[in-house]
Amino acid sequence: MSISIRALHPHVGGEVTGVDLRRPLTRDEVAAIEAGMDRHAVLVFPGQPLDDAQQLAFSLNFGEIEKALAGDLQKLDEKRLSTDFADVSNLDRDQEIVKRDDRHRLFALGNRLWHSDSSFRAVPAKYSLLSARIIPSRGGNTEFADMRAAWDELDDETKARIEDLICEHSLMYSRGKLGFTELTPREREMFRPVRQRLVRTHPVSGRRSIYLSSHIGGIVGWPVAEANDFIRELVEHATQRRFVYSHPWRAHDLVVWDNRQTMHRVRPFADTVEKRDVRRTTIAGDGPTVAQAA
Repeated sequence: MSISIRALHPHVGGEVTGVDLRRPLTRDEVAAIEAGMDRHAVLVFPGQPLDDAQQLAFSLNFGEIEKALAGDLQKLDEKRLSTDFADVSNLDRDQEIVKRDDRHRLFALGNRLWHSDSSFRAVPAKYSLLSARIIPSRGGNTEFADMRAAWDELDDETKARIEDLICEHSLMYSRGKLGFTELTPREREMFRPVRQRLVRTHPVSGRRSIYLSSHIGGIVGWPVAEANDFIRELVEHATQRRFVYSHPWRAHDLVVWDNRQTMHRVRPFADTVEKRDVRRTTIAGDGPTVAQAA
């Protein structure tokens, strides 16, 4: 059976069938998936009961793994998973649900804001691959907004205005929006702002997209208040319902998305009551979007 991709939304998202991700893929299968990503930006692979080794092997078809360092508050000896995985579950190392006032949980609430993974790194991420191992009984959908369609529907004046703008991204900015401001000197150093272009061009399709994220805390050369107000307006435009696909998770779903073309957020669920074990591998980008400040 060959790979088949069915569109899930007019702008973003496709469902992939006809492939077992637990086995090695052929070159043609990898090429078909990459072509599907270029077109749909988000691909859903239902019914893929992967273990960590299988998820990692599948991920390596698309590039180098971005290590899960400098993206959370945990030290190496506190991590539940290896650094090949970003642990976006609500579980501790003993597989128990973290407490409501746990500092790591409060920091992770930032995942409920619209963002692009690793835009806070000088070299931002290419793909994210999220495997659902345990899913709560309700809630916890992930929403994906198509930044290409959002660009397409901007008026010409706004397109010209944002074409060459550079934004500053940091986890301090996204978490600060939730009131999480108590960071250690080590954490502040780890979360130093980086610069990213506000408009990106896809290397294959050539389509433009707006590179937005809750990690943005300013526009280079703009007053902070004016910059944040302008970014807020762009986010409101880009996350209109017609641009958004909402994925209702099932156990053993694997969802892959292109961080260069989408924003996403997780929706609330009873995270202090029910377990949600989802594990993300991330494919590193191939370079910065703009030169960094000295």
